[in-house]
Amino acid sequence: MKVLTARAAGLRLALLGALLLGSMTLGLAAGPSALRPGAALRALWAPDHASAAADIALRVRLPRVLLAAAVGAALAVAGALFQALLRNPLADPYVLGVSGGAAVGGILALSLGARIGWGAAAAPPAAFAGALVTTAALYAVAGVRGRVSATHLLLTGVVFNAFASAGIVFVASLAGLTEGTSLFLWLIGSLSAVRADAAPVVGGFLALGLACALPLLRDLDLLSLGEESAAQLGVDVARLQRVLLLSTSLMVGAAVSVAGLIGFVGLIVPHLLRLRLGPDHRLLVPAAALAGAAFLVLCDTAARTLFGGRELPVGAITALAGGPLFLYLLRREQLRSSAP
Repeated sequence: MKVLTARAAGLRLALLGALLLGSMTLGLAAGPSALRPGAALRALWAPDHASAAADIALRVRLPRVLLAAAVGAALAVAGALFQALLRNPLADPYVLGVSGGAAVGGILALSLGARIGWGAAAAPPAAFAGALVTTAALYAVAGVRGRVSATHLLLTGVVFNAFASAGIVFVASLAGLTEGTSLFLWLIGSLSAVRADAAPVVGGFLALGLACALPLLRDLDLLSLGEESAAQLGVDVARLQRVLLLSTSLMVGAAVSVAGLIGFVGLIVPHLLRLRLGPDHRLLVPAAALAGAAFLVLCDTAARTLFGGRELPVGAITALAGGPLFLYLLRREQLRSSAP
């Protein structure tokens, strides 16, 4: 088990922070009206003297880069918490159906909003409500005597996810959303329809979720020993599970409401960090926030620049990058566990 000193942990967090800053600078500079990274940074400090290309970077790319960072951080932190809570590296918000529940809420708002005059503004709160309802339902169905079994919760989440996928297609079909690209972008995940006020909203829910989770990270380390052992060491397991499920639903609901179902961020990023940094969640969770933000910023930059004027959904890039890597890691763990 890898245990890092405080100095080593701080150095790694600083390196991840530098990686995030570099990825955001690249996201600002890359595009049809390309800028040198230094010019992009100067435009942030002196916007009144910015050129036309720098003005595009500030008004068009900066909100998107900030949103990608907030969504990536939220998904990666939620994945790290879910994997620790269930003691299963394959667990993430998508496997458990929380993201699917948020998407159902968003699709309901999009389909019903046009009829009753809500508009697209109703999608974010509806998606958040869907995540909360799904989390509460998961806890109610999988819980026994106030305690949630990790195995039961994981199996229940798989069933919920299947129902959510069917519900999304059913509601969208009735509303006629399948005729355009709205459903496709929602299911794959995209940041192309970014709003200037979206990043602060997601960032606020991320901060709220972290505020709930950070005081419990030591208890989360003890939970890795097993529920009975953690309870003997003074951990209120039932309370820990409720608070972490609530905090993850806050972050996932906010992320899905603005970006759709972006996969693999909450699965790959925490798993890679755990291999490099060890299992201490007091380091792993803030590292997941920084690395997840940088990862999604880089993926979104690639999605909008690799093919010239044609833009891919960022969820397709995360799947292409994360899928093979996850299979490699899974095979590596299997070989390691079977070694004599």
